[in-house]
Amino acid sequence: MTQAPAATRATRRQHDREIVMLAVPAFGALVAEPLFVMADSAIVGHLGTAQLAGLGVASALLTTAVSVFVFLAYATTAAVARRVGAGDLQAAIRQGMDGIWLALLIGATVIAVVLPSAPALVDLFGASDTAAPYATTYLRISSIGIPAMLIVLAATGVLRGLQNTKTPLYVAISGFIANGVLNVGLVYGADLGIAGSAWGTVIAQWGMAAVYLVVVVRGARRHGASLSPDVAGIRASAQAGAPLLVRTLSLRAILLIATAVAARLGDADIAAHQIILSLWSLLAFALDAIAIAGQAIIGRYLGADDPHGARAACRRMVQWGIAVGVVLGLLVILSRPLFLPLFTSDSTVKDTALPALIMVALSQPICGVVFVLDGVLMGAGDGPYLAGAMLVTLAVFAPAALLVPTLGGGLTALWGAMTLMMTVRMLTLLLRARSGRWVVTGATR
Repeated sequence: MTQAPAATRATRRQHDREIVMLAVPAFGALVAEPLFVMADSAIVGHLGTAQLAGLGVASALLTTAVSVFVFLAYATTAAVARRVGAGDLQAAIRQGMDGIWLALLIGATVIAVVLPSAPALVDLFGASDTAAPYATTYLRISSIGIPAMLIVLAATGVLRGLQNTKTPLYVAISGFIANGVLNVGLVYGADLGIAGSAWGTVIAQWGMAAVYLVVVVRGARRHGASLSPDVAGIRASAQAGAPLLVRTLSLRAILLIATAVAARLGDADIAAHQIILSLWSLLAFALDAIAIAGQAIIGRYLGADDPHGARAACRRMVQWGIAVGVVLGLLVILSRPLFLPLFTSDSTVKDTALPALIMVALSQPICGVVFVLDGVLMGAGDGPYLAGAMLVTLAVFAPAALLVPTLGGGLTALWGAMTLMMTVRMLTLLLRARSGRWVVTGATR
């Protein structure tokens, strides 16, 4: 009678160790990414308001251009982890190389679009006449770094699939430091202004990509994996990533709709919304770290033909997601008197943000389940279901959010719609998780 509980506890401890070993470094790497933009903003901000405004527009365009291709990391992680579980490291790294070649092709295509259309894109985002030249300069130079950013995404997916999240953390920290040093030297030392900031970031990004390529190429040579592009493999990587692209675009649409609705509510509401959205994004990093661990762990179990291990790991990670969500929610509630004054001294904005902030806090356990199951299903290669579920979520959220200005309730009602959105996501993901249809074993799905 005592052996089963002891075995269960041992299994849980094993899962806990795996989750912590993968999630903690992943969290550090995730947090390091937005620090690039913060460092650029701090340095460029001293050049003038127009330069900072131009940087803001260009950064928003670049972030959008890169974030929609985050599937390069997600799909690669799942595919590589499956082959690791199957014990075929050569095929795992070969799959990773296909993802990197796909990143290069997409990056070249994006450059071809952005370079000639930079002025039009800047104008589309509503840049002022004074900020537009700076935004165009920054966007054109920074576009040269887009292939590097996409290579970093794909290579990060390779290493995560190999159960290695420490190397991405080290590369991210080194890249952040190099970016800061280069920006200061080129903006002020070389007196290149905002162009210097763009060149500094591009050099840092390509430096990070080079480090990743060295690591992956060494692994390929060690295990006898080919480095040359394989058309069939690249096509397979693109097909695996396509549903995740739909998922990501649907999520971006939800966030854009929320911001557009907040803008219609008034200046205080949009200001409060931006503060809350910043916090919501920060909280997402902690939960996304567990999701990344889920992608790697689930893919490995399924590749090893261990459906029982995959289900047990899924259950444990859901427990982690709920627990971390509860902790984050409590932290938000307890820190709100300190948090809001960091962003604004306007009492109207504070009063508008407070009830919506509490709603965000209460929804964190729901977010925990959503992020974890998102990672589990990505690790299982269940992209088509994730795409369909997100389209359903968008269909529910859009009318609910667009009715807020008409029905009233202000920003609190809008974040009620955001909570509804996360609840719908949770229900669709729980339905899939409990069905067991995601449990498809083998080196490939």
